[in-house]
Amino acid sequence: MGERTKVLLITGAAGGIGRATVKYFSMQGWHVIGVDRQDFGADYPNKGLFIKSDISKPEDTKSIYEQVQNFSPVLDAVVNNAAIQVAKPLIETSVEEWDKVMSSNLRSVFLGAKLVYPLLKAAGGGAIVNVSSVHAVATSANIAAYAASKGGLLALTRAMAIEFAKDNIRVNAILPGAVDTPMLRAGLQRGHVGGKSVSKRLEDLASKTVIGRVGKPQEIASAICFLADNQQSSFMTGQALVVDGGATARLSTE
Repeated sequence: MGERTKVLLITGAAGGIGRATVKYFSMQGWHVIGVDRQDFGADYPNKGLFIKSDISKPEDTKSIYEQVQNFSPVLDAVVNNAAIQVAKPLIETSVEEWDKVMSSNLRSVFLGAKLVYPLLKAAGGGAIVNVSSVHAVATSANIAAYAASKGGLLALTRAMAIEFAKDNIRVNAILPGAVDTPMLRAGLQRGHVGGKSVSKRLEDLASKTVIGRVGKPQEIASAICFLADNQQSSFMTGQALVVDGGATARLSTE
């Protein structure tokens, strides 16, 4: 009897990093379960499962759990990638907007952990990868709720790593910098830089990284795969891996 095919669950599967991750794991031979509030489209891997649902809503998690369990009684890895951004000054951010960011970016990981824990345990262990952001460690103006949610995710990553270690479940976070995704482009469009095109703003952003360009979604997907792989990152847990083209390595005063 051959080796069992590995199974991944990823939230925010229809976003830029989500799509690249679905494709990357699928090409590595994994079966991928994707969850997103948005439609993925017709090109979802045929050996996988797509669930259109909102992981940030407690009332939706039971249905997600049932569909996941029907597809596979075990999970080998989970990528908590679902996130939204509200870009506005803190004093103009409403309680509703703050709560929406927290429920999508942070509470969803807490709810998801309760959902996936028994399935990871049933596999004899596995990995959880929480997609945080460089905004957890160095941020900018007008993105306070997002930064706070991503910073909270680092603390939650450490807490989960400690609690889940006894069942051979590793929990790490990845902190992407500027990556060319619909979320990044939407953020650049909301900017108040008069007269500049989105592509010019992307160039300006690229020049501020050490490598001199923005990241590609598949570069984040391969780093996620490294953290999810129990061979490659077997002695890592509770850690924050920054993948940002060197942006946070440079002093802002330079």
